[in-house]
Amino acid sequence: MTTSSKPPSHTARAHSFNAAAAQYAENRPSYPPALLDAVEELAGRPFAGARVADVGAGTGIATAVLHARGADVIAIEPGEGMAAQFRRTLPDVPIVRGSGDALPLTDNCADFLTYAQAWHWTDTTKSVPEALRVLRPGGALALWWNTSAVDVPWIAEQSERIKTHFGIDRVVEQNGSGLRAALADPSGRLDFTHRRVRWSRQVPVDTHLANIGSHSVFLVQNAEATNTFLTKERDHLLTAFPNGMVEETYVVELVVALTP
Repeated sequence: MTTSSKPPSHTARAHSFNAAAAQYAENRPSYPPALLDAVEELAGRPFAGARVADVGAGTGIATAVLHARGADVIAIEPGEGMAAQFRRTLPDVPIVRGSGDALPLTDNCADFLTYAQAWHWTDTTKSVPEALRVLRPGGALALWWNTSAVDVPWIAEQSERIKTHFGIDRVVEQNGSGLRAALADPSGRLDFTHRRVRWSRQVPVDTHLANIGSHSVFLVQNAEATNTFLTKERDHLLTAFPNGMVEETYVVELVVALTP
């Protein structure tokens, strides 16, 4: 367990991704088609041809699937390192620097605002009014998070090892307060509908280790603490997956609200 006297700040964790943008882009999971199907169903309209602002776009993982779906998408990202990686990955998709707390967009300009793994980094006292300002009447605010399926035994065991080593519960800390619709907007101005989409992917052990190592819980630790954990974790994983291929199972937590 780390010996830090106090946990890293919310701001430090939010900024930690910029130095690890390439690792993030290469190893983080994407999102299944069934997730976009669910957003379209709840929004009552397709992404194809819609004006979409993907906020907290990071390296463009969600933006890429929205673009492939036929959306007219613009990305918004506050971090310099993440935005630079985005431009390398998706050179033909526009990206502007900014955050959900002060969107660099005009009023009533978007059919969808999407936040993938990002809403919990916003201040909802600012991001909720901004969403209502930018979305057109009948527009949709869609928030989602890939969360680890802790009903899978090896994932539950790994999460417990992370908690023990770092003194942090990764499953809770990784996803912030966004997992429940009521907490997505404490003011109650938005009426969210909640869905879950379960999916999985198979990746080499090294990819899985790089994936979990790209979470802020790891990025804000000193290199020795992180490397010690990842070295031991490799042994645990190879015991569970002797062929070296890890089956990661996710539950995407999705909430969607429509504007009046």
